[in-house]
Amino acid sequence: MHPGDVAPHAYAPSDDAPGHLLTSGTSADVYAIDDERVLRRYREGRDAAPEVDLLRHVRSHDFPAPDVLRAGGPDIVMTRMHGPTLLQALAAGEFSLPDAAHVLADLHAMLHAVPAPQSWQVPRDRDWPQLGGGPVVVHLDLHPGNVVLTEQGPMLVDWANAATGTPELDVAVTAVLIAEVAVDAGGDYSQAARAVVAAFLHASDVSPLTALDDAVALRSGAPGLLPGERELVPQAGALVRTMLALTERR
Repeated sequence: MHPGDVAPHAYAPSDDAPGHLLTSGTSADVYAIDDERVLRRYREGRDAAPEVDLLRHVRSHDFPAPDVLRAGGPDIVMTRMHGPTLLQALAAGEFSLPDAAHVLADLHAMLHAVPAPQSWQVPRDRDWPQLGGGPVVVHLDLHPGNVVLTEQGPMLVDWANAATGTPELDVAVTAVLIAEVAVDAGGDYSQAARAVVAAFLHASDVSPLTALDDAVALRSGAPGLLPGERELVPQAGALVRTMLALTERR
């Protein structure tokens, strides 16, 4: 799990919660409506329309993601994904580190085959700073905690940061995200995360080197990071750069 997957301190769901709270991120909550549907709701009233547009666009290209059933204002009703996350499967020893890295690389490759919708624009109320655009759809938060292992295969969830961009930036952000866990010397999963980063960079057909500085800048400005967590981002970028250099020498 990375910092963006947990609710802010002292956070409690609203009194008008539509169902059981499944998970909370830095800006949104996900509730179970029933066995088939979930509601993703932005707490500060952010307009979900740009996220909905990208989700519907990638689904029209058969990318494995939730279907949007209904949307309006800060709310998105989507199909419910059943199964453990890739992160949970790793922690339970049900998935090997190399296999997890290949799942991440495969999802990137499939997503980057989806062309950017020409009419899509970056929302003005986006939490993260934005870095240009690009020719394809990018997720910018593709890590093991956002991959659900369903009976139909891995599904990618949490499209709050999705945008148009380059494959290099998307791959770089994933590498930095996982490397943040690797450089946390006090973390329980630092060694495993280091192995996943190395395997992911090896499995990816895209070298993120040219976008690495942008990925570090993007992650450094991510909402919800505590000061100690933010300090890990440059170290994570340096680790990814070192791993890429070692890979290129082979």
